[in-house]
Amino acid sequence: MTLQAPTYDLVLLLDPQAEPDTRAKIVDDARATITAKGEVVGDADWGDRALTYPIDRKKDAEYHLLQFHASTPELLSELDRTLRITDGVIRFRIVKLKPGTPAAPDLRSGAYAPPRTSAEGAGPATAPAAPSPAPAATESDATASTPEPAAEEPAEQATLAEPA
Repeated sequence: MTLQAPTYDLVLLLDPQAEPDTRAKIVDDARATITAKGEVVGDADWGDRALTYPIDRKKDAEYHLLQFHASTPELLSELDRTLRITDGVIRFRIVKLKPGTPAAPDLRSGAYAPPRTSAEGAGPATAPAAPSPAPAATESDATASTPEPAAEEPAEQATLAEPA
């Protein structure tokens, strides 16, 4: 039984101020390096996005995701060495995926909506959701025997003892 080569994610953050041909060449070179010693499984262009924090005084970057199978560890070291010295690469990260990891989201189409944080107006993350109103009763509901929900117990009230 032959084991399948491990799957990796390569996320590239490219300088959007670099020439478009230069950015395309960086991605094509990374793809060619991978196909020489492995197999490209997925290729996603996530477009220009704001960085969480400035890197080298840059506030945004062009994101690319390459998913691949690496048949040799030399592929990883070659990618690492090449991308470290390539002008136009702001950051990159190579991550080994665990088996069963879901597919990467399609961030280009706008179908992916990241979870909202309290800073974006969603309220505190620990706040319970407001209960939805009960639907109106119908005749079929009258015949169904559903138990009544338990009445809420009154909140415990603190009593102050008055000095005698």
